[in-house]
Amino acid sequence: MKRRQHLLFATILASTAYISAPFSAAEAATNHLKKTNHPSKISSKNAATPPHHVAPTSPRHRYIEPRSEDESVVVTGTHATNRHARQSIAPISVISNATLRRSGMVNLADAITRTYAQINVSNMGADTGALTSSIRMRGLNPNQVLVLVDGKRRHTTANIYQDSGPEFGATPVDLSMIPANMVDHIEVLEDGAAAMYGSDAIAGVVNIITKKQNHGFNMSAQTGANAYNGDGWQYQINGDGGFKWGKDGYVHIAGQLTHADHFVTKNVFDHRLVNYGPADAAGQVYTAPAGGYQPPATSNKIMSTPEETRENLFVNFGHSVTETTDFYGQITYAHRHSEGFENYRTPAVIPEIHPYGFSPIETNEENDFAALLGLKGEVFGFDWDLNTVYGQDRNIIGNKNTANPNLYAATGYTPTDARAETYAMSQWTNSLDFRRHFNLFNAVPVTWAFGAQHRLDGYKIIEGNPASYELGGTSGYAGLTPQDAGTWWRNIWAGYMDGDFHFTPKWEVDFAGRFEHYTDVGNNEIGKVSTRYDFTKRIGIRATISNGFRAPTLAEQNFSALNVSPNGAGGLLPVNSAAGRSLGASPLKPERSVSASGGIVVEPITGWHVETDVYQINIRDRIVQGGTTNGLAAISAIEQMGLVLPSTITPSDYNNVSAYYFANGASTRTQGLDIKTDYLFHLHKFGNLDVSAALDLNRTRLHHNGIGANGQPLLTEQNIAAITTEYPRSKLILNAYWTYQNWDVNLRQTRYGETTGMLTYEDWTPSTAICPKDGNSLQYSNSCFYQFKNTPRWLTDLEIGYRFNEHWHVAVGGNNLFNIRPRKVPEFVNSLGATVYDQDSAQVPMYGGYYYGRINASF
Repeated sequence: MKRRQHLLFATILASTAYISAPFSAAEAATNHLKKTNHPSKISSKNAATPPHHVAPTSPRHRYIEPRSEDESVVVTGTHATNRHARQSIAPISVISNATLRRSGMVNLADAITRTYAQINVSNMGADTGALTSSIRMRGLNPNQVLVLVDGKRRHTTANIYQDSGPEFGATPVDLSMIPANMVDHIEVLEDGAAAMYGSDAIAGVVNIITKKQNHGFNMSAQTGANAYNGDGWQYQINGDGGFKWGKDGYVHIAGQLTHADHFVTKNVFDHRLVNYGPADAAGQVYTAPAGGYQPPATSNKIMSTPEETRENLFVNFGHSVTETTDFYGQITYAHRHSEGFENYRTPAVIPEIHPYGFSPIETNEENDFAALLGLKGEVFGFDWDLNTVYGQDRNIIGNKNTANPNLYAATGYTPTDARAETYAMSQWTNSLDFRRHFNLFNAVPVTWAFGAQHRLDGYKIIEGNPASYELGGTSGYAGLTPQDAGTWWRNIWAGYMDGDFHFTPKWEVDFAGRFEHYTDVGNNEIGKVSTRYDFTKRIGIRATISNGFRAPTLAEQNFSALNVSPNGAGGLLPVNSAAGRSLGASPLKPERSVSASGGIVVEPITGWHVETDVYQINIRDRIVQGGTTNGLAAISAIEQMGLVLPSTITPSDYNNVSAYYFANGASTRTQGLDIKTDYLFHLHKFGNLDVSAALDLNRTRLHHNGIGANGQPLLTEQNIAAITTEYPRSKLILNAYWTYQNWDVNLRQTRYGETTGMLTYEDWTPSTAICPKDGNSLQYSNSCFYQFKNTPRWLTDLEIGYRFNEHWHVAVGGNNLFNIRPRKVPEFVNSLGATVYDQDSAQVPMYGGYYYGRINASF
């Protein structure tokens, strides 16, 4: 009994010390079942799993006990009910609101990365891709991670990642659009789940469970900055609360305001400014004295994080309609203004407008919203759920502090601000699901689920202002042309069945199958078989084999753009265009995957839990950057799209002009090992110490490189590295959370393994150096690359908190206390001298140490 009191004390302290509401979703479900005889009614503490869906515990559940009475009941990866994470047939991790809060990060994607070993983010997003918050799981592309909110598919961003690298082509769910203070907990399914959820669930599933309490009010404020750099200041203000709707309904509302200033890498030396000085009154640039001259105002800020201001609103609500039917809904809205620096342009580009040179700034004015309405209940022994959800993300991409040099030369006029383009992505999903629990032959407990779904996807591109694209376009970011613009739609029809069988009290088997029809890419049939056997209450084994798919997004099929740098350009060509076909492009088809995993769950002593799982993911027809061509052939293809190169690109730079397209160009195999363990030490008068460790070992290899129409491999060595070795080979998180009286201390050590990139030989490469593979110049070569390794790094995070009373709590902390940075790249692969780190590496962040303070209140 004493042990249970200690456990209860620790879990109550952890949940109330932060912005979390007084009860978790799992506690709400437990309390509801204890206090009501009408399970069809909505509880005043409505749980993530509807109360009328909770069935008696299956016979197998007695073999492995949950860690404590309020351990979260998971709803991801299973149609069974009252299932705890450690009892699951597939590996599932639960990340609590308190754990996310202790990460010290104001961005949900960064918070998950700090606290969960299998998810990482790239060091730096490029161009407009830096303005979207996305995650990578198990080394795969963000498009291959499915994100759900309360079990419903979340719509994706419209802002496509259009530059080369690991995230090429990604239009993932933007986690910044979901306020972190509305999150009750996150369930991460570490397995392929396309048979249950459809496209995208190849790497895994992230299911964000939101708060639905009908009482309480919580608020917090946090501020911090990059102490070692002196910039990157952030603040966030949160508030959420619930109230009753009638006798048995609930409404829970959360609001969040977030702001982050630019972080800019210091001590950057721009190669071009060795012999540049400021322009004189007549706009003429003079040559600096021997030794060079670089005025502070002209430092290149490309290696930076965006400035961002974001407002989020989230509303959950529900009410009983009849004794057996509930009505529920959800509304989310987010607005974001963000700005990201582009490469500095020297005074010689357009001295009449920018006599001291200029750094163009890309802007994003984004509006994101979603609305969900549903009915659920029970009829003829079946639980049913009928729902409809519509979501849309709209991005207005702009370019300010810029100029169009060619337009100015032709007309004597150029704007310094321009709208470059507008993207919109929409998704309307309608679902009907049924589930029933029964005994087969009066001996085998079965959960049988089936349902149907229709989804309408839409994608729209609106061209920019003419000045943003005419005659080569504005510097830093050329706008999209009328040829790029359009509207595209597709319908998806799906049906599924899932049977969970407990053949014996110790043995469980789950069979799932799904059929989907896409009006643009055809049919997909997928299945999954999972099993688990518990030898004793302390030892269980589990395994899964499944196939899956990811349909090409509408953006991947239709997007095109011209990205320009001071001395180069890259043209992304649509696969269905004449320009794309001239380089070998062909219509895209779905990616196909086969996944297998197996693991063991043990409890060597009471309270010490260990889970070990191995996995393998084979993907064929993987959608990647393909057919990269440099030089005159690339220029010809770009010109077929009606585009003009900027005048700053001279014939000596032609080899730095590339054209490429999306292609089903690769087959890869990803293999990994995950180990998770935790234990709660009861130190009696010295408090409680909760320790945990999580290790992810991950490796992706290329098994097939497609051949383009020109007879050349679709992927270069650089592209191959982007999808195979730019992700850490390992990630280890060691965490200790100590609570003593009114104090709490969280210490986290994270080790990132090695990443390897194949970097382009840039402007400081000797022009006489020759690539031995093709005999051409090594500078900007598309055949020879420099192998660069980011060696393993350790990060230390610390947070110390104090609770004044039951309402108020304060905390101060530091992430990356010792200011560990990635390795710097050599000058000859450092573009313009400004890209001092490997921007594609998903290892340690480039911004170093971050210190913060936070105050929380709960009423």
